[in-house]
Amino acid sequence: MSQVIITTDKLSKSFSTGGVQQHILKNLDLEILSGDFTVIMGSSGAGKSTLMYALSGMDKPTLGSVTYFDQEIAKLSNDKLAVFRRLNCGFVFQQMFLLDNMSILDNVIAAGLLVSNDRKAIAARAKDLFAQVGLTEMIWRKFPSQLSGGEAQRAAIVRALINQPKVVFADEPTGALNSAAGKVVLDVLTDLNSKGQSIIMVTHDLKSARRGNRILYMRDGVIHGICNLGKYVSGDRERHGKLQAFLTEMGW
Repeated sequence: MSQVIITTDKLSKSFSTGGVQQHILKNLDLEILSGDFTVIMGSSGAGKSTLMYALSGMDKPTLGSVTYFDQEIAKLSNDKLAVFRRLNCGFVFQQMFLLDNMSILDNVIAAGLLVSNDRKAIAARAKDLFAQVGLTEMIWRKFPSQLSGGEAQRAAIVRALINQPKVVFADEPTGALNSAAGKVVLDVLTDLNSKGQSIIMVTHDLKSARRGNRILYMRDGVIHGICNLGKYVSGDRERHGKLQAFLTEMGW
């Protein structure tokens, strides 16, 4: 039976702009289970990325709580929160943020050295992960500017996985890729999830959303609906139809 790994209680986030209070998240109660591939969808401004940042500890809520197992992370100091993220969270963004003056391998090792001093073990794990995502030695010895978009994003996924995070957070990971490269990245994420990796992904893309087993649809700072699709199976037309019907009902 899956374990609850993240719980939010009345999670709220607001900003003041020009003296006007903007409520981005509104009293969200949510549970994330281990092994879930959770997809967050909704129109621009719905609060998708803000929710992901709050769940990952990249941003603190205005009110409410975010709990990993028994640890409420919103109450941690900024320094302790940074350590928490290194140990528990991996991040994949639309822009890869790889360091241009380092090889791909060294980019990944640098992330691993934030948690461990065992460079040899980190390098060995990195090479195993590169093999899992289909990047050969010829690729991971290159610099970021020498890679295609799809190769760079797969390298970014390896960097996200190097410290064995409990959850991988992905914010529009295929948004800057062509359809072929995007499919490869989605295949990698799907394969990781099939092996038990918990993933939370924000996307506008229907093809990307189909990979999730649980779809959260946001509108005006609240979760307007949830669709449970089960584990992804390639070519499942019923899955596509169910998701399409759900999104139509949500007004997508």
